[in-house]
Amino acid sequence: MKFDLHTHHFRCGHADGTIRDYIEAGIAAGLDVIGISDHSPYFGSPSEQAFPRIAMAKSELVHYVEEVLSLQKEYEGRIDVLLGMESDFFPEHAELYRKTYAAYPFDYVIGSVHHVEEVSIFNQGRWKGLAPAQRLASKSEYYRLIAESARSGIFQILGHIDAMKGNYPPFSEIAAPKEIDEALRVIGECGPAIEINTSGGTKLCGGWYPSDEILERALHFGVEVSFGSDAHLPARVADQRNQVAARLKEIGFEYWVYYKRREKVKVAL
Repeated sequence: MKFDLHTHHFRCGHADGTIRDYIEAGIAAGLDVIGISDHSPYFGSPSEQAFPRIAMAKSELVHYVEEVLSLQKEYEGRIDVLLGMESDFFPEHAELYRKTYAAYPFDYVIGSVHHVEEVSIFNQGRWKGLAPAQRLASKSEYYRLIAESARSGIFQILGHIDAMKGNYPPFSEIAAPKEIDEALRVIGECGPAIEINTSGGTKLCGGWYPSDEILERALHFGVEVSFGSDAHLPARVADQRNQVAARLKEIGFEYWVYYKRREKVKVAL
């Protein structure tokens, strides 16, 4: 059973192609399951579309859901199309997000921390001029938020849990083993899977999220794993899936998971 749960399309404003394009790319890549998981609207903002180049408008959510469900029926028997979403995690708006998702038949929601101290995790400028203690404080806050997102119970999967290294590779050299272990311990207790996200190859860091070192610690804490290409181009659907599976087996994982109707499905590696 081959799956990819993390794909986007034009509605978020920074991905190319239609949902149908990603489904067709999934079929071409030999997938059995493809999850469509575009960026959530900024539900906590008073604006209809706070950031048109980052996330869909609030009014587009219903059309997004209707289109995925329609394509799910059309492609039945060829590929299993799942309704997902990549959601921001803002603790102050968590209940609003929870209630919004409960109104739709999502198969799963990926929770991603995209902002720390109100600055994008991908903003290289956030690190400029920071002393070592300040860099550690930012990294610690990132992992505190990831742990809090796990505790929220909103998400089936947590997205790219070391993506702060994406445009700032020295992030990985900021020693924070206690903070990372604590986040993984909480994730293991609360139950969401973490994704192996191969979009790191499109950033300065290269490779994928999270690092092998974090995956080894995740296994220690009983954290389950899933897979997502985080494709913003149809050509990236299922990117490096086979390499990820091989590496997970080397680390010691025996299976990975996807979610359908919010129920976990285990697939042997």
